[in-house]
Amino acid sequence: MPSVTRIICLANSWKRGERCIAGITTFKGQWIRPVSDLPVGQVTKEIRQIGGTEPALLDILQIPLAKTGPDYGFESENLSILPGKWQRVGQFPPSYLLKYCSNEEYILHNDLKYVEVPFLQSLPFPQRRTLQLVKVVEFDVRPLKVMYEGSQKWEGTIVTENHQKLTTNITDPVFARKLDLGYRPKNHCLVTVSLSMPWRPENWEGGDPCWKLIAGVVELPDTENQNTEVNNDDEITF
Repeated sequence: MPSVTRIICLANSWKRGERCIAGITTFKGQWIRPVSDLPVGQVTKEIRQIGGTEPALLDILQIPLAKTGPDYGFESENLSILPGKWQRVGQFPPSYLLKYCSNEEYILHNDLKYVEVPFLQSLPFPQRRTLQLVKVVEFDVRPLKVMYEGSQKWEGTIVTENHQKLTTNITDPVFARKLDLGYRPKNHCLVTVSLSMPWRPENWEGGDPCWKLIAGVVELPDTENQNTEVNNDDEITF
């Protein structure tokens, strides 16, 4: 039997025609990105779907994973997917995620829209973070005049509880579909920000840039906006 890892799913986002799945373990808040043996680790429908349905944000997933995985030269969170079925074993309450939100000075390393690969490579391996959860207190969206994976492409501007601001593409397909149908976020949100694989715009100067993306959006109910806190030793076990 392959070893299995349980994560709280915090991203199921578009990636090269397939999906990027990512989440955190419950006890340490460690980020994990399951990756396939495809060129950039994208996860196919055949691998990720459970009973014909997509993993949803806040699902507790049980996934057969190796202890290591390809880092593509700059990512620290990747674990290789092993053969075996994925399982959905529960759902995690949004308010319990608040303690995993970042209190760092920046959203992923700096105040830019991207992080260059040479910078990530200059860091010790555990610090090469490409995923981060932030609490967002302002969230504006606007449509871009292109389609992506069958949906209108959307750009979001988020402002975090720590007054950080980021404007970037939204790659959460469920959230994008809700925006297509006229929905707009009203409450505070928990947002997973992810770095893309390197992509150089035309005439780019400098190291290969990885672009920050809004990869997962969990809206907090009104009752959870009132500075709800969970003690560090208050764990949910399952």
